Order: sequence, then C-alpha cells, then structure tokens
Amino acid sequence: MTADNAATSIARQTGEDVSAIWSSIQERLRAELGQRTYDSWVKPIQFVRVSSPDVVLSLPTHFMCDWIKSHFAERLRGLWASRVPGVTTLRLVVAPAMNSQPAPAPEPLAVADTPAADLDFGGRLEERHTFERFVIGPSNECAYNAALRLAQGGPVNFNPLFLHSGVGMGKTHLMHAIGWEVRRRDPAAKVVYITAEKFMLQFMAALRHQDTIAFKERFRSVDMLLIDDIQFFAGKESTQSEFFHTINTLIGDGRKLVISADRSIYDIEGIEERVRSRLQWGLVAAINPADYELRLNILQARVEQTTDVSVPRDVVEFLARRITSNVRELEGALNRIVGHALLLGKPIDLAFARQVLSDVLRAFDRRLTIDEIQRRVAEFYNLKLSELMSDRRAREVARPRQVAMYLSKQLTQRSLPEIGRRFGGRDHTTVMHAVKRITDLKAADSELAADIDRLTRLLDA
Repeated sequence: MTADNAATSIARQTGEDVSAIWSSIQERLRAELGQRTYDSWVKPIQFVRVSSPDVVLSLPTHFMCDWIKSHFAERLRGLWASRVPGVTTLRLVVAPAMNSQPAPAPEPLAVADTPAADLDFGGRLEERHTFERFVIGPSNECAYNAALRLAQGGPVNFNPLFLHSGVGMGKTHLMHAIGWEVRRRDPAAKVVYITAEKFMLQFMAALRHQDTIAFKERFRSVDMLLIDDIQFFAGKESTQSEFFHTINTLIGDGRKLVISADRSIYDIEGIEERVRSRLQWGLVAAINPADYELRLNILQARVEQTTDVSVPRDVVEFLARRITSNVRELEGALNRIVGHALLLGKPIDLAFARQVLSDVLRAFDRRLTIDEIQRRVAEFYNLKLSELMSDRRAREVARPRQVAMYLSKQLTQRSLPEIGRRFGGRDHTTVMHAVKRITDLKAADSELAADIDRLTRLLDA
C-alpha cells in the first residue's frame, strides 16, 4: 500500500487525516512533558508515514534518535496505537537515511559535517564526545593531555597514541574528541574512526572479492586513523599483517594514528611481536578507574547540562558513592533517573533515585550487614550496642532501635523474621511496627528525617 493509500485508509477508519493525528499527539506530549522538554526532544521529530503495523518518525541526529528510543519510544507508540487501529510498532530513523520520503535536513554539527569517507567505510563520530565534555581527573589526565596535543596539530614526539582502559572509562570518548578537534581545525582533513572488528570484516571482504588494493588505498590515504578495541585482532594473523603495514605506511608518511584497547598492549595475548613493538614505540597512556571526586565531577557536569529537571546535590553524591564500576554506567544511572522523572512528572530525591535504580543498586550492593547498621546507629545515638538488643523501652533507646530496624529493612535484603532475631530475638511483627512507626514519623518530624538521611549517607559511604 502506498503512503497516500495508507493515509486515505486511516482517514476513513478514524475520521481524521494523519497530520491531524500527529498534531494531536504532539500537543498531548507538550502537555505531559512541559514546554522545555517538548522543545528539546519532541519538537524535532518529523512524521514520515504510518501504515499498519508501523509508524515511522525521523530525527535529525543519531544521538537524538537513540535518546528518544530510550526515553519516549514506548509512549509514542502507545499514543499512535490508541489513535490508529493496527499500529503496533514504532520505527525511529535518522533523517539522512530516508530515501523514499521527504525529510528535513540534519542539523549542522557543532564542529563539522561528517565527510562522505567517514560514512563509507568508517564509523560515525558521536557529537557529544568532545574535549569540552570530557571531565579530567588524576586517573585520565595523561591520556587527555596526549589526545589534545595530538588533535591540535603541530609537532609531537609520539605516534601512534595507544589508549587503554577497562570498559566505559572514556577511551572511546577521547578518540571521538580527537576526530572532532582535527576536523574543527581542518574541515578538509580525512579522519576515519573505525572499530577493529569492522576493520577486520572489511579486510576479509576485500580478500574474498580480490579487492585488497582498494582496501589498502582507502585506509592508507587518510590523514588520521582511529582504530578502537584492537584486542579483537588477537590471533588474526592476516589482519594483523595488513594492520602492521597500514600503520607503517601512515607513520612513514607523517599521518596520525590512535589505537585503543581494553587492556595494556603488554597484556593482549595473540598479538604479533612486530605489531606490539610498533605500538609501544609511540605513547602508551592508561585511563584508570575514576575515584570518588572524579565521579562526582563527571556527574555534576552532566547535571549542569540537564535543564529539564533538577537533580539535588545529595542524589549526585549518592550516585558517585554507589556506582563505582565505570563512567558509562555512572552516566547511565543518572540518565535513567532523569528519564523516569520526566516521564512520570515526579521530582528527584534520594528515595526516588533508590526506587528507580533498585536493580542497579542490588548489583553494586556491598552486602551491608545488620551488624554494621546496628553499630552505626549505636554510635550515632551514643548508645552501647547491647542496649539496642536489650528489653529497655525508654524512648532514648526504643527510638534508635526502631530506626535501626527500619534501616535494616530498607538497606538489606533480610526478611522481617531474620531482622527480628538479630535484635534480641524479637518477633517479625515488632519489626513491622518499627518500620511503619519510623515511616510515619519521618513525614512529620524533620529532625528524625534528617537523622535517618545522615545515617543512610554514612552506611552508603
């Protein structure tokens, strides 16, 4: 069915044309999300076509497309399904990929448009991965300075630059930032970013089609080559041989080369010694895990870029303490909280953050024990640990005991009977009463709420 026929069919079924339906959906989202969020994310969406079971919408950039998929896709699909019978699937595409339908031109990039060569055989550079958005700390300062110096041009005493770190710590961000900076300074520069896997697959395809000369010319004529995750070359002898001759040619011609891996070149088994030696000849820069201060600064920078919703400082500090694995998961946790707040129309606080990230926090749970909670609460209220376990019912003991039971229920996975046993063999109904009592008091007693907040911070630290 053609687009015109589909539109006619929909108009016959619903009594409205598709443009009116799309306008109505836009107004609904404007009311739900607020003007600022709507203007930032929904307004750029363009209607392409609808025909059961698909509705197709386009966006001007890959980043916006990915963001909408993560945050609003299900809501968009639901709104279309409620207005057009038979719609079950939402497809989001980037405007330049549309051939059969007119679509808006993509927004001009902040630095330079992507050259055709990059789209032909390399990978797309992410617009958000620039030097300006890279947060610097002791763990990544050397790698950042080396990347910036290489990107700025002029003489350097190293080539290639070899970056290595664990997953999600910023090496790919730096590689993209180098590419953008080189293009900003010289829009005509031929910069190619490609993953090692894609390089290998293209080389194997060239072998099959007996077209290796074109492959060699393609990669050996660039001004800067950025190859990500070369650990995938391990054990691939023919690919390593081609890679070795490629980097020799580029370095010999004064072209720049940046390589990354998920570990030091010394620790990658299955890499030929001549390749290893060539990479060691340049500058090897490690990106180490971010410490608490750097994690905090990264989150604060991202929060300052988020204008749609307020993220309190205590939530930022909480995330920096609890999400310690890598920067990608740290930013993902923040994005998840912000996305849920926008969709649900709720303010962000510690309780909301805990609720949204419950599964993530369980994965990072350092298995806080009831013993530790009891010790912290006793210290906080200047009590002996034995007093929390005693039968004393004086308020100065009973209230801290109830607080400790409440925190044990909130911060551990222990059952009510188990918590009761750990508090001097009490019944599970006693724990239930304590949890309900503290929950009620928190809403009415700001001093108690502040005490529990401080204790939670101490136990999370």
